[in-house]
Amino acid sequence: MDYICGKRLQPLLPELITVLERHNEFHCDRETRSKLLAISAATIDRLLKPERRKFELRGRSGTKPGTLLKKQIPIRTFADWDEQQPGFAEIDLVGHDGGSVAGDYCQTLDLTDIATTWTETKAVRNKAQAFVFEALKEIRAELPFPLLGIDSDNGSEFINQYLTTYCVREKLSFTRSRPYRKNDNCFVEQKNYSIVRRAVGYQRFDTDKQLGILNELYATLRLYTNFFQPTMKLIRKERVGSKVSKRYDRAQTPYQRVLAAPQVSQAAKQKLRRKYELLNPAALKRRLMRLQDRLLKSTAVGKPPRVRSRQCSNDRFFTNRVRGDQA
Repeated sequence: MDYICGKRLQPLLPELITVLERHNEFHCDRETRSKLLAISAATIDRLLKPERRKFELRGRSGTKPGTLLKKQIPIRTFADWDEQQPGFAEIDLVGHDGGSVAGDYCQTLDLTDIATTWTETKAVRNKAQAFVFEALKEIRAELPFPLLGIDSDNGSEFINQYLTTYCVREKLSFTRSRPYRKNDNCFVEQKNYSIVRRAVGYQRFDTDKQLGILNELYATLRLYTNFFQPTMKLIRKERVGSKVSKRYDRAQTPYQRVLAAPQVSQAAKQKLRRKYELLNPAALKRRLMRLQDRLLKSTAVGKPPRVRSRQCSNDRFFTNRVRGDQA
């Protein structure tokens, strides 16, 4: 389960054990099963703390501002959107430059729905507006609910005529964040690390072969994360003096959040249920690991680019690759 925290793992354990048993991936005696069903989130965190310490990654931003049509795209405020309704999403690009921004290199378009935390990713050749625009249309076709609005940063890959005209024609709400305010896109910024970086790391990917592997990996990753990786949403935040107290809802997978959304049609929900019955999280995880191996091996061909000192070493690129079968 990619070393997720106890508060996310504990609510999913009963269903996860049932799914793994259904696919003959997990077997245990009655006493062990009862302990797993009764374990608390705090105990999970205490037992896994030594393992989780081993994996830490850091990143940086490569966004360049875009000025074209900027005045026509409003800055988003929280009064603009109904964030309890599926379909309003944040989008962002994650660069795979490996520490050297010279030349072209692959980018990952990341789209995260705010209401359900459903996340889709698609790799593109570079930041060209046409590539990003086509990837966004492909992602829209794969969403289990209609896309109603998008919110981006101020990069020129989003602030352009392609996307503006498309949103007007399709009647999609299009807003942007304030310049230099990453917290305005906090939902997708979080997924840039927890999904993209944890899956593919910080290495440089700039070939057609690597682009193909990335998209093959993302096709599996979307099933693994959306159906089997629970998320927690912030309910409220209170400040008492210098201390900030946060309250989160019960951890649920994006799939469960979509099923609970009254705005999603029953036909779409039934389609998701049929897909879920066929999915084996252990098999998905093994496939992800094989694709990660192929991606890592593809970077070993030829002379690697010079990497800045703050980048991680090769043996830490795939945080969920180490001991993956046991996770």
